[in-house]
Amino acid sequence: MAGTIVIADDESNITDVCRRYLEREGYVVRIAHDGAEALRLWEECGADLLVLDLMMPRLDGWQVCETVRQTSDVPVIMLTARGEEPDRLLGLTMGADDYMTKPFSPRELVLRVKNILRRAGVAAPAVHAAGASSSGAGKNGNGAPVPPAAAAIHYDGLAIYPDERRVVAGGAETELTVKEFDLLLTLAEYPGRVFSRSQLLSRIWDTEFDGDTTTVTVHIRRLREKMEQTPSEPRWIKTVWGIGYKFDAKGQP
Repeated sequence: MAGTIVIADDESNITDVCRRYLEREGYVVRIAHDGAEALRLWEECGADLLVLDLMMPRLDGWQVCETVRQTSDVPVIMLTARGEEPDRLLGLTMGADDYMTKPFSPRELVLRVKNILRRAGVAAPAVHAAGASSSGAGKNGNGAPVPPAAAAIHYDGLAIYPDERRVVAGGAETELTVKEFDLLLTLAEYPGRVFSRSQLLSRIWDTEFDGDTTTVTVHIRRLREKMEQTPSEPRWIKTVWGIGYKFDAKGQP
């Protein structure tokens, strides 16, 4: 099985459809109809991903996400019947990894779940099976080739370990969400290259978000707050005004 997902929504027609589509892909799906139940299921089953409706009884999606983020970086997808920008910004600021506005396609939800869990390192047993060595490709338990380990990326004061999805900045471990790590890795792999917000949106979120690049700006700000000593004068991730962002390999504020 490819992972465990908690879906929290007080509309049974939505949870039923989402469950069917995700279970066809091999996921284990647990359903909650309010925020308090979502938290309980997450704590009980150690879910790999949460799908949270913003407007739920007892605890809403914002409150659940805020509570989860106090102790965990488990990926979160927010659902809402409203497509207003303030809702998106609040959800993303609280640590959501993705955002979907109702009505949405169940197939699109499956695609986003797959992409997020793939980046988080959650995969089917065949992918995780033994066989690879640190020096090159091997074979897993089914005989399929396993890609070689990705080389760590080192700069003065910064180390990024792609396979472990681990970052050490200024000598300290830095806890990043799935999207934050993907943003940093994308920029650091191409130092000096300028990425527009639309390019980053397409690479990291695999969607255009109807042209709304605000989510990129929010995630860059959160990334700087976590890894930069002075976020207002970033050492690594520089803004290229009117275009987007680039990674400064020299690491000068």
